[in-house]
Amino acid sequence: MRDQDDGEHDGGEHDGGEHDGGEHDGTRSGEQDRHDACAGAGDGGAARGDGAQDPEPRRGRPRSAAAERAILDAVITLLEAGEPLAGLSIERIARTAGVGKATIYRRWTGKEELFVDVVRDMEPVDPPVSGTEGLADLRVMLESLRTRGLAQRSSVLLHNIFAQMKSHPKLWDEYSGTVIAPRRELMLAAVRRAVAAGELRDDLDVELIDDLFVGPMLVRTVHRPDAPLPDDLADRIIAALVQGLAPARA
Repeated sequence: MRDQDDGEHDGGEHDGGEHDGGEHDGTRSGEQDRHDACAGAGDGGAARGDGAQDPEPRRGRPRSAAAERAILDAVITLLEAGEPLAGLSIERIARTAGVGKATIYRRWTGKEELFVDVVRDMEPVDPPVSGTEGLADLRVMLESLRTRGLAQRSSVLLHNIFAQMKSHPKLWDEYSGTVIAPRRELMLAAVRRAVAAGELRDDLDVELIDDLFVGPMLVRTVHRPDAPLPDDLADRIIAALVQGLAPARA
């Protein structure tokens, strides 16, 4: 069933003004523009049948969760069928999802943005952190990194997607900037809280401390795919770093 909220019709939308290379020049059919004008006319206050004005006029067309789900699922379906990321076009994705290309471009500026959301949809959801704790929040984020590593090991598709992403700099940069960088900032903030709370030394560079915590987990999850990822790995990493590696002196 098509997304009625988007005001588009299967097979009836003219997409000639959009490009599959990931750039949207904003050109749309006259029929769509007329529909947009009608949909946006309520911004100044739509009159009801009783002559009163709606107190909160609708601004634009609502995004349909069903349409977004269909688009994400379409990409996954094509990838599961063996299509490489580089070979997927917006037109092909739209046809598989049963939507118009404009529906995709209203949500994502291009393929890179869309593919990053597909990966995030397949990965385990990032758990919430308190934002006030130090080592406790670090543990939550290290555990999240471990579970993402397990997900990549158990999903051939997810593993292959990451392998392909790394061979496409533009796509990897998009993922790094929108997913990895924010996660790193959360880790750094937790390290700073741990230092401020006296849980960690205050005479070391914060980024170095962060690398010392994240490094062992990254080695296990990325560089050593055959290495064990036990349930208590995050706790063991934290304990080793906090207690130190030198033997206890008598």
